[in-house]
Amino acid sequence: MDSVKILDINIDCITFHQLLETFDRGILFTPNVQSLLLAHDDSDFLDYYKKADYRVCDSRVVKLCSRLLPKSIPEAIPGSSFFHRYCGYHAKDRDCLIYLIGATEGVGSIASDNINKCIGRQMVVGSYSPPFGRAMTDEEMDNLVDDIARSGATVAVVGLGSPKQEKWIIDNRHRFPTIRLWMALGATIDFEAGTLKRAPAWIQKLCLEWLFRFFQEPRRLFPRYFIQGPRFFYYFLQQLLKS
Repeated sequence: MDSVKILDINIDCITFHQLLETFDRGILFTPNVQSLLLAHDDSDFLDYYKKADYRVCDSRVVKLCSRLLPKSIPEAIPGSSFFHRYCGYHAKDRDCLIYLIGATEGVGSIASDNINKCIGRQMVVGSYSPPFGRAMTDEEMDNLVDDIARSGATVAVVGLGSPKQEKWIIDNRHRFPTIRLWMALGATIDFEAGTLKRAPAWIQKLCLEWLFRFFQEPRRLFPRYFIQGPRFFYYFLQQLLKS
């Protein structure tokens, strides 16, 4: 598959439709400005990213920047948008059984109910909210392994935030032999539960979804968007000058 290198990550040249048709096994990461900066600053995290089978552009800002390169990214595929379409695409696929890992206590259950009601069957078969601010204990991990095995899930959506979610998937996927498909999707579980709102379509098209998110969580997102974010454009300019 063709790819476009943005900073240090090779991002796949793939469309929504192509991804829906081909993604039936493996690991999906969705690089955005934050993850590109993390990979630029942390070579260990970059190594984790290289182990993904699919790396699709989550950010319309990154997609727009790629137009300045000899080859551009054909389409932005925000992870939360892809997951919603993925569920619809596999609505009648009885082998597609999803387990949600992430969000705060109770949010996963709400998201599960919303998805299953929309799809018309029990597509989401379980959810788990990991402890906040610490790693899972051995007992908690064993309980999760057992719960996923009992659920029969074949797809896992992990929403722990970057870089935690990517590292967790790579480090722990061997514990879950029934899971054939992994997605690292940030706040998607919250979006599906309705505890966070997606930006309206017109805001997304203007590449301003980040600003909509900022007003929802200003204290948490201010450093990401207004301190770290500008560094992306500096590094990208360096890439353009070198090329």
